[in-house]
Amino acid sequence: MATTSISISIPILTIWAIWILLCGKCLDNALQQLVVAASGSSHALQLKQAKALQETGWWPSTTHAQASSNYSSACHWDGITCNADGSITTIDRFYQGLGGQLIKLNFSFFPNLVSLNLSMNFLTGCIPLEIGMLKNLVYLRLSYNMLVGSIPSTLGHLINLEYLDLGGNQINGSIPLEIWMLKNLTSLYLSSNMLVGPIPSTLGHLINLEYLDFSQNQINGSIPLEIGMLKNLTLLYLSSNMLVGPIPSTLGHLINLEYLVLRQNKINGSIPPEIEMLKDLSYLNLSQNFISGEIPSALGMIAPLYTLDLSYNNLTGNIPSSLTGIHRLNLSHNSLEGQIPDGYALYHTSHTLNGNKDLCGQFKIFPPCPKGKKSIITEIETFVPISIFLGFLFIGGGIFLSRYMFKKNQIESRGSKNGNIFSIWNYDGHIAYEDIIEATEDFDIRYCIGTGGYGSVYRAKLPSGNVVALKKLHQREAENLGFYKSFINEVRVLTEIRHRNIVKLHGFCVHKGCKFLIYEYMERGSLFCVLRNVDEAMELDWSKRVNIIKGTAHALSYMHHECIPTIVHRDISSNNILLNSEFQGFISDFGTAKLLDPDSSNQTLVAGTYGYIAPEFAYTMTVTEKCNVYSFGVVALEVLMGSHPRELLSSLSSSSSSSSQNMMLNEILDQRLLPPNRLIGQEILLIATIAFACLHTQPKSRPTMKCVSQEFLFCRKLNVIPLTTVSLPQLRKHASYMAGSGFTYC
Repeated sequence: MATTSISISIPILTIWAIWILLCGKCLDNALQQLVVAASGSSHALQLKQAKALQETGWWPSTTHAQASSNYSSACHWDGITCNADGSITTIDRFYQGLGGQLIKLNFSFFPNLVSLNLSMNFLTGCIPLEIGMLKNLVYLRLSYNMLVGSIPSTLGHLINLEYLDLGGNQINGSIPLEIWMLKNLTSLYLSSNMLVGPIPSTLGHLINLEYLDFSQNQINGSIPLEIGMLKNLTLLYLSSNMLVGPIPSTLGHLINLEYLVLRQNKINGSIPPEIEMLKDLSYLNLSQNFISGEIPSALGMIAPLYTLDLSYNNLTGNIPSSLTGIHRLNLSHNSLEGQIPDGYALYHTSHTLNGNKDLCGQFKIFPPCPKGKKSIITEIETFVPISIFLGFLFIGGGIFLSRYMFKKNQIESRGSKNGNIFSIWNYDGHIAYEDIIEATEDFDIRYCIGTGGYGSVYRAKLPSGNVVALKKLHQREAENLGFYKSFINEVRVLTEIRHRNIVKLHGFCVHKGCKFLIYEYMERGSLFCVLRNVDEAMELDWSKRVNIIKGTAHALSYMHHECIPTIVHRDISSNNILLNSEFQGFISDFGTAKLLDPDSSNQTLVAGTYGYIAPEFAYTMTVTEKCNVYSFGVVALEVLMGSHPRELLSSLSSSSSSSSQNMMLNEILDQRLLPPNRLIGQEILLIATIAFACLHTQPKSRPTMKCVSQEFLFCRKLNVIPLTTVSLPQLRKHASYMAGSGFTYC
């Protein structure tokens, strides 16, 4: 029986083995067929994608011819990126002047598209419903075109979307309710359109949102309470709409908020006390509304708060003393009353309080306070005439001038046999003339650290241990009326302004024919010298350079738009930007600065440094803010390039082609530094673009410094564009667009 069993089982095993082999062969064939099919499908998709791109007309005809023979080459087209399977994941045609309509692009052929950037391309027509087919899309930017119609509800299908920018179009209708479905959204920009209707309460579901900009539309209704659910929000920009009702107390829940701008709406009610919970807030603008009640003193306790604008409202009560230390403050055109807080005039000018008729003290435009309420600080003139300075020149043995218009007995009571340098901006202590002479060994050349426009600069360590910089007129210049006027002019300007990026004036002296200014000491010296020293230039990394450029822009914006009258420096150059030990930049040397009189022609002699002077100034002899704008553009490029951009400027003014005109942005950057990382690279791209806009030959086509400053303050997260792909002609083209209408925050 056993033998029989074995003989029977052998054929069965053989049959089983043969069957497995046959099945394996079939399986291999099936897998091979699947691979072939997949390969064919992938190739078919590549062909469809290339054809779809070709039909838009957004790529040159030479590219089309190449595609006819090899459709997979679409992966190598400008602005196209593919995955390992050859499927397109990125379409980036940022500012290419494409024209046409979005409907020309067949969205159904791009199932793996992750990023689509068609900003600044003069696109017309509506946003097609089919855009909702891009289910894997993470980044969508269609800003600054001429798109019309409403926002399609199908955008709600893009559940992976993190960045959505439709700003700067002519889109109308309301914000679609379906937008709440975009749970991964971190950035939402719908500014500068014609949107109407209320802000949907469902917006509160977008809990990952960091940047929200609905400004410059016609949005109405109240700010929804649900906006307080956006705990990750850092920027909320709802200005220039038709919003009504009070500011919701739930805004106090936005603990990460840094920028809150509700300017130019119809908001009423009082400023909610919950706003003091915004401990990271650095910029708050509630101007041009109908806000009433008193200003919460807690606003002044928000440490990072740099800018507070409450102008053109119906605010009442006293000015909280806690506000005086806020750097940029505007309380004008309200119904504030009572005594202006002590110390207010140290940081702010009278125009920040214009239109508050019931205030008293400190400024000449307001009446003195009643007895018993007189301010500790004596009345200050907005701009002190030179004649008043000269009237004090020979009081006591040596006469020192101060920012404030001290009465004669005040000056005499504080004088000494050598004269005192009176405290300016709380600079500590009185410094005798003898101390200055001793610290510099009678201005010995060993202490000389440089020369300015009309004198030498010395380093002096005072008995207190403080180190200051002394700018002393040369003897010959001191006796020259023209140079003396420059000296007085620098005093006038610097005693009227205060900005974190403008060098601080501690004091000034006229004594026995010796005239000098006392500044805070800048350890690194001038930007010009740092850029020309290899070691220091390499220490001045990209991040520091970006901050220097931004700081200079903010300071110029302050001088042009927050000082009355406007101050034009007239000699903005790398020589006149000083750096402290941390490489922070400060504008200096105001000897040639001019206070613009709006009722005069503002004609003057040519002043400035060759290579930085705006071309029109040399022949019109007319001073305008746009002269500084041009100089800023030169300095910005100089900081990026590491040297003065002479050849580049020459090529801009020449119609002939030059080598620099065909260069890429990364090629003109300072080669002593390693290439910037992607994040800093985008800031450099923005700076370079703005710099070219500032260098426009027509002054009226240049942006204002306020526009430039605002662009830097509210810099959006830009699409990551490799600097190796950006050419100088592209930059110039983009700059022309920005100069025309592309500055977001003007």
